[in-house]
Amino acid sequence: MPFAPPRPHRDDWRIAAGGLLGGVLLWALGMHPRASSAGLVLWGAPWAPLVPLAVTAACEPLRRVRPRTALLIGTAALTLDTVTEGSIVTVVLYTDLVYAAVLYGTPASARRIPWITGMLTVVGGVVPAALWRDPQGLLIGVGVGVVAFAPASTGWVVRNHRDAAEAARLRAGQTALLAEMDRAQAVTAERARMARELHDLIANHLSAIAIHSTAALSLDDPATSKNALAVVRENSVAGLEEMRRLIGILRAGGGDLEPAATPTLDGLAALVEGARANGLDVTLDAGHGEVPAPVELAAYRIVQESLTNALKHAARGRVHVALRQHDGALEVRVTSPFRPGDSPRAPGSGAGLAGMRERAALLGGVFAAGPGGGVWTVRAAFPLNGGDPA
Repeated sequence: MPFAPPRPHRDDWRIAAGGLLGGVLLWALGMHPRASSAGLVLWGAPWAPLVPLAVTAACEPLRRVRPRTALLIGTAALTLDTVTEGSIVTVVLYTDLVYAAVLYGTPASARRIPWITGMLTVVGGVVPAALWRDPQGLLIGVGVGVVAFAPASTGWVVRNHRDAAEAARLRAGQTALLAEMDRAQAVTAERARMARELHDLIANHLSAIAIHSTAALSLDDPATSKNALAVVRENSVAGLEEMRRLIGILRAGGGDLEPAATPTLDGLAALVEGARANGLDVTLDAGHGEVPAPVELAAYRIVQESLTNALKHAARGRVHVALRQHDGALEVRVTSPFRPGDSPRAPGSGAGLAGMRERAALLGGVFAAGPGGGVWTVRAAFPLNGGDPA
């Protein structure tokens, strides 16, 4: 697309028109700063003041889009105005061009113009006073200061305030963006945590229901079917209770989103008993001391999910659960019989392994799961003192 040059602001057109009309009115009324009879006017034509007035007014529409160009042309026009009877409006418009050149110009121009006008103010006052040996020569410097240095300094101050406000606005925007990113990350992390909790709380019960309901449907034995249905009912009630507890926590809003009775490693025995009731042959070997609460919950959930996976996928045989604490770490190991090619007894999505891996990573631990030597091994290690896991 072709480059479109910036267009002058409509307010600048109004300034130009108002200045030109005001200058023409003062000229028509014969109001001039210098009289031809004073001997200071080199161009004494009656209409001469209108030329620099018109040039300076024509520079006003450029005060924002081409501030340096407008200032240079305006300076030439002001110089021409000094050899005519003059117009006070030309001087006022020029002060606006100096102000705009500092406010809207480049950073280099904004730094140089106040410095240059300040030097001209000093030189314009000191040199005439020294040459004429008359203190009234200082008035020339005062005039230069009023016409050039004062508007340049004002533009510098306003520009600094504008830049500071813009920087504050950008910082506020960045802060809001970072806050939104933190909020989104917190929401994502909370959803992931609730997904893990929901999976760990419900998957075990639903897996048992699926397996025993399949047995009840496939075996033509009233006693076996009755026992299977009893297990189905027991797991249904337990799963429903866990769901109600979780929903109650979510409806309450805020606070701790863990279940009301956070499981501990002391509950592993009851967890193993429940697995045995579902038909698993499980042994528990727990040897550990005092464990931090987050590690305790993670270890419990990993054992729970491992037993659920064993119920769904393991071959016939013994499942062994072992917990050991050594070298500043708690190690959890669950092994179950594994035969390649066996189809699972209940469907699974693989979310359990992902959840266990996430739990270990959140606490700085390590996690591994896979087959080897005819068994499927799940191993997790959690540091207990902030160091690397064993």
